[in-house]
Amino acid sequence: MDNQRTETYLNHPSFGMLYRVCSVKENQDVFTTLYAQRLFFIVTSNNKDFVFEPVSRSEARAMVETWMRTLRNQGDYSQAQEIQSIHKRTFQ
Repeated sequence: MDNQRTETYLNHPSFGMLYRVCSVKENQDVFTTLYAQRLFFIVTSNNKDFVFEPVSRSEARAMVETWMRTLRNQGDYSQAQEIQSIHKRTFQ
């Protein structure tokens, strides 16, 4: 799974352009508002549409940290390192 090599954007019906922070599960990604990065969403995709679930900054952070730990436990250290870099840029 190549999460971080491409930038992904979605247009939210109310909040405008969203930027993908990273994937956290299959068909599930953390997105944030493009400019302020203050609103976060878990976006679940299926074959036909997207489901936007608003989450707090701390929930989004916890999900990214959990995904990073999962990657390390699976031995995918290069991907975990990429997620750690994204985590630092986004949440610190």
